Amino acid sequence: MIEHEYKFRVTYPDTDKMGTMHHANYVKYYEAARWELLRSIGVPYASIEEAGVMCPVIRMNFRFIKSTRYDELLTVKTTLKAMKGVRMWFTYHLYNEQNELINEAETEIAFVGTTNWKPCAPPAFLMDAIAENVNN
Repeated sequence: MIEHEYKFRVTYPDTDKMGTMHHANYVKYYEAARWELLRSIGVPYASIEEAGVMCPVIRMNFRFIKSTRYDELLTVKTTLKAMKGVRMWFTYHLYNEQNELINEAETEIAFVGTTNWKPCAPPAFLMDAIAENVNN
């Protein structure tokens, strides 16, 4: 649907005793990559919350293929895979500096109201931005 690349460097505090990036840190980098994808089509996440909508993650799946270490430059290729009703799905492919796939992931996001946490429609401006950028 819509793709975006996000690069980051593994920081020292993100590593564990084994010297590799701790598995919990993949979540925060995929979160950043997801919102950078939306920012790239003109929709910063803050604007979604200002419209009275939040986007909690309701499901995550990860496949760990290779490890990564401190100071490696990684690239996340994020895809907004689908939207249906009050949900959207993202996929992530994480590559190391040698362009080797080291992790794959998928998240399912829901749209809920900020005051009542009940499912709600996504903001119209988000849907418009997605429609304008599909397959660009």
